[in-house]
Amino acid sequence: MAFDGMVVANLTSDFSQKLTGGKISKIAQPEKDELLFTIKNNKETYRLQISASASLPFIYFTENNKTSPLTAPNFCMLLRKHIGSARILKVSQPGLERIIEFELEHLDEMGDLCRKRLIVELMGKHSNIIFCKEDGTILDSIKHVSAQVSSVREVLPGRTYFIPHTTEKEDPLTITEEAFHTLMKEASSPVQKALYQKLTGISPVIGTELCHLASIDADAWSGELSDLELTHLYHTLHLMMEDVAEGHFSPNIIYHGEEPVEFASVPLTCYERDGYHAESCASISELLEIYYASRSVITRIRQKSVDLRKIVQTALERNYKKYDLQLRQLKDTEKRDKFKVYGELLNTYGYELSGGEKELKCLNYYTNEEIRIPLDPQLTARENSQKFFDKYNKLKRTYEALTELTEETHREIEHLESINTALDIALKEDDLVQIKEEMMEYGYIRRRAAGSKKPKITSRPFHYVSSDGFHIYVGKNNYQNEELTFKFATGNDWWFHAKGIPGSHVIVKSEGKELPDRCFEEAGALAAYYSKGRGNDKVEIDYIQKKHVKKAAGGAPGFVIYHTNYSLVAVPGIPVPEVHEGR
Repeated sequence: MAFDGMVVANLTSDFSQKLTGGKISKIAQPEKDELLFTIKNNKETYRLQISASASLPFIYFTENNKTSPLTAPNFCMLLRKHIGSARILKVSQPGLERIIEFELEHLDEMGDLCRKRLIVELMGKHSNIIFCKEDGTILDSIKHVSAQVSSVREVLPGRTYFIPHTTEKEDPLTITEEAFHTLMKEASSPVQKALYQKLTGISPVIGTELCHLASIDADAWSGELSDLELTHLYHTLHLMMEDVAEGHFSPNIIYHGEEPVEFASVPLTCYERDGYHAESCASISELLEIYYASRSVITRIRQKSVDLRKIVQTALERNYKKYDLQLRQLKDTEKRDKFKVYGELLNTYGYELSGGEKELKCLNYYTNEEIRIPLDPQLTARENSQKFFDKYNKLKRTYEALTELTEETHREIEHLESINTALDIALKEDDLVQIKEEMMEYGYIRRRAAGSKKPKITSRPFHYVSSDGFHIYVGKNNYQNEELTFKFATGNDWWFHAKGIPGSHVIVKSEGKELPDRCFEEAGALAAYYSKGRGNDKVEIDYIQKKHVKKAAGGAPGFVIYHTNYSLVAVPGIPVPEVHEGR
């Protein structure tokens, strides 16, 4: 997430255009570290939401209202007292800092005009909202920072506000080419890292983008760049900063499949690769609201599934250890046939022994090579032979038992990995219900008390439509995979699955028609995306008509066997639109 100086510049430009001259009509504090302003300007009403949350700081216009506590917190009461009907004179950003300052004008108790400053700092865990007099004296802040908390700067009533300079950084808006060359040559780090560590407001993703635009390896050592490369990089930076200074922004969100992974106020060409796509937004506020809403949904689902993931992971780790031990023990049984041969050869050549020998040299008639058989000198040839046969029979029994146990453990690992993949696919709380039911059925979670009401299953498979109009269905978990393949699909429908790894069953309804090549590619991309290999550049996909897919005997739901399948290599992604009403 790149809430950097350039995004703040975009926000400042947007706020300046819409809020300058506007009047504050309402101030609320719905959360302990969050403010909601209602501002009227040019017959328009704007809601400005500001959060100084350490984990998720933000500021943007929103259409949503939030319920406020019955008793307003002290900071909110102070703001209402001073600027409850103030006029916004100016919205500015110092340099390319992650700071937005609102200059406000209001009437004091005596009816005289005076000015105040509301400063929003969007600096990760150091984020804050600070209310100051015109001269910079702090009146209050949404978070108090004492000397015991920070040795760099106190944020307390009566202190003077200043921007902390904990590291020496240059302003990319004003840096000269000569200073840029010196800065980069002195930096002892890769180019991408040097850019965001030495320049104010540049985030890691913008550092990567600048390197990409300048055709420079982001991991190259900055001090080793040639003067020509540094000049090209500077000009790339300069062109980007010109757009920022002139207010030319292109807010966009980068998605990997359906998940938002990054956003910026400039195009991110470094993400122009398979599996990723960009979506433009009309404004930076719209972008941030969409992005944070999407991320909060994903975060909430991951929090809801954390207990299930922990149970699955614990069971997987236990089975991985058990499987490794069983394989080692199985390997030890490989020498069983050797003991059988020893016993047989002793029965054949034992008459040559007179007693007391420590080994027997003889011809192994299985290989026509001489062999040395170690002997116990205290035993006769027949007794030594019987000893080897006993070892053989013991190892044979161990091999047979371990083979069955190893296969059972391997099946359980595959089952647990498929549940893990289903948890990764889950997008809604409803999707977790069936997964939890499966975990109860197989004993990973304790079954509910007798008589308790079973939850209603409302989750349904994903439903897509191919470019050629064919309906494609994707199971979200093992139960849905089972239902799609053996109850919903008919014999001539096509079945897709990632080869050799856990993933969803993908069914293409053929309706008796021949599928075009493009449909196979799109179904393959979906099968790759909804699998354990979704993070790979390419995934091998097996596909076959459903009539050739059989349920694995005694297998968990969704586990199948098939032969004579076709294969294709697919890039994970969602290349076709989803039908949200389900099937």
